Amino acid sequence: MPDDDFLVRATTHSAATWWFRHVASKLDPVLFKLTNGRVFSMGMPTMPMATLTMQGRKTGRRRSIHLAAIEHDGHFHVVASAWGQQAHPAWRYNLEANPAVEVQLPGKRFRAIAELLNAAEKAAIWPGVCETIPQMRVYERRTQREFSVFRLRPAV
Repeated sequence: MPDDDFLVRATTHSAATWWFRHVASKLDPVLFKLTNGRVFSMGMPTMPMATLTMQGRKTGRRRSIHLAAIEHDGHFHVVASAWGQQAHPAWRYNLEANPAVEVQLPGKRFRAIAELLNAAEKAAIWPGVCETIPQMRVYERRTQREFSVFRLRPAV
């Protein structure tokens, strides 16, 4: 799917980015949990989605975030893109401080450990990330920062 595709342009527009940051980021984890992954604020998911629940690094309170989740080599991965904003998303710092998370995927929940990919691991999966989430190319153009990618390894 090329960057100029209507869906990519629509979902990366400044109004859509505002919606995702200020409304959907609060609403989607709740909707996703209530519907067992079948619905979020934009309707039915068109790509693999997950809700991650983690401990806040400053408050210690549980925080949930709704993200695209890319499957690779039997594990799910999430990207700290923040829609291409200049600052890293807060959830990235929460995972670095406490990598134990709860993951909800459609019809499936599990506990996991979030592992930050090194540069070589990220390079190996990045083409697949951009194929699954074509908006990522637009996000890359918006900022000079590197996006962290986390592997969600099921906890044993």
